[in-house]
Amino acid sequence: MNRLLQFCALCAIFATISGCGTVTDLLTSNLPESHPGRPSIVVSLRAQEAYLYRGGYRTASSRISSGREGYRTPVGRFQVIRKDEDHRSSLYGDYVDDSGRVVKANIDTRRDSKPPHSHFVGTPMPYFLEFSPGYGLHQGYLPGVPASHGCIRMPYWKARQFYNAVRLGTPVEVKP
Repeated sequence: MNRLLQFCALCAIFATISGCGTVTDLLTSNLPESHPGRPSIVVSLRAQEAYLYRGGYRTASSRISSGREGYRTPVGRFQVIRKDEDHRSSLYGDYVDDSGRVVKANIDTRRDSKPPHSHFVGTPMPYFLEFSPGYGLHQGYLPGVPASHGCIRMPYWKARQFYNAVRLGTPVEVKP
């Protein structure tokens, strides 16, 4: 076990020096939980960060990308109401033909009409933690600014860590 901790420490130092967020996310998301207690999530839209707490102690943090102008992420106190490891959007995605070729990309099913002989394929949203109807935390692209349709995007490793740490009913607080 001591060798594993030394290896993790060495990798963490390397990741910090190299500035590679993906390696850092991978290492820190796989460290064992050091605090018992009930989990909770706090999201700071201003800081574009999400925090995982256990028993009042911060055990993890993650960079995020929240809702952009016109698609703001709701602020307030919520609870996790659904978990879906392989969730897909029911509104945003692509129209594809029967061979899987994209006919029309980046569509909103409420605004974009379906081309003939195509069907809708929702955008993947792995490790989805829904906290308000239609809004959740999930793995997704992080451009460094608010850019989503209201959900909270996280790096893969962090989305998986948060997903595995919480249960239905876990408190989620989204702060401005």
